[in-house]
Amino acid sequence: MEQARILLTGGAGFIGRWVAKSLLDQGHQVWILDDLSNGRESNIQEHMEHPNFQQFIKGTILDEKLLADLFEKHRFTICYHLGASINVQDSIDDPRTTFNNDTLGTFYILEQCRQYATKVVFMSTCMVYDRCNDTTGIHEGHPTKPASPYAGAKVAAENMVLSYYYAYELPTVVIRPFNTYGPFQKTGGEGGVVAIFLKNDLDGNVLNIYGDGTQTRDLLYVEDCARFVVAAGFSDEVNGEIVNAGLGRDITINDLALQITGDAARIKHVEHIHPQSEIPKLLCDSSKAERLLGWKPEVSLEEGIARTREWIRQGGLNTNS
Repeated sequence: MEQARILLTGGAGFIGRWVAKSLLDQGHQVWILDDLSNGRESNIQEHMEHPNFQQFIKGTILDEKLLADLFEKHRFTICYHLGASINVQDSIDDPRTTFNNDTLGTFYILEQCRQYATKVVFMSTCMVYDRCNDTTGIHEGHPTKPASPYAGAKVAAENMVLSYYYAYELPTVVIRPFNTYGPFQKTGGEGGVVAIFLKNDLDGNVLNIYGDGTQTRDLLYVEDCARFVVAAGFSDEVNGEIVNAGLGRDITINDLALQITGDAARIKHVEHIHPQSEIPKLLCDSSKAERLLGWKPEVSLEEGIARTREWIRQGGLNTNS
């Protein structure tokens, strides 16, 4: 594979950290742009010693001059655009910030990529989908339902990304990973459900579940997710496409909590903060990713939980923040 010059936005975040590792290990030159509003510089500290790591830029995708200078200087081959506001509850409380970061910021990225013919891999989310009523899973043609400003901002950005493929023949792809978990995920309020449950279990605390806990999630281990993200950048087969990635198995939050703690007495149900944004069932159909990218998940839920538990047990990296 020819060495590529890659801009990775949001590269100091949880998934971004693993995408950066994969790209560096494959021999590509990587620049990371992150404003650290959600990411952490400690996530990428080990990458900075890698011979292919070029630069960490602390900055925002809303800074058009910064973007223009970066693209003019480095002429990136691919932009993996992971930088975004990602919290559903925050988007309901403060939709402006989410819209600016997720939609307007994506437009600014697209404009630079159009000028330099840089391929765009846009990280969207399974949260754009309407509920799944069958056992076959959610495919890319499944109806969308922007039940939060976060989902709405992502749908808007998706449409802009695809419009640049049709209007300008710019190679772009929209990727929709399902609920991703694993080492380096935050275990506090902004973290994922697996990391939060594991940290509370290890600390001997109660596991709180929003609502009745019957909602299901398709949980994708982060290294499987990173392989999927990276592959989308190096395949012409997915240009102009929307592609899902998930484990292909869902689990109720109740069952997940019980699997993690093994003690029903340590599980507590609490009132949902924003029940209107809840998706009752998330189950992924990844057959398109397998067909176009040759991608399949390799890590089972049980193995992924065990790996994540061990990482948190050993202290992780600032796992509470």
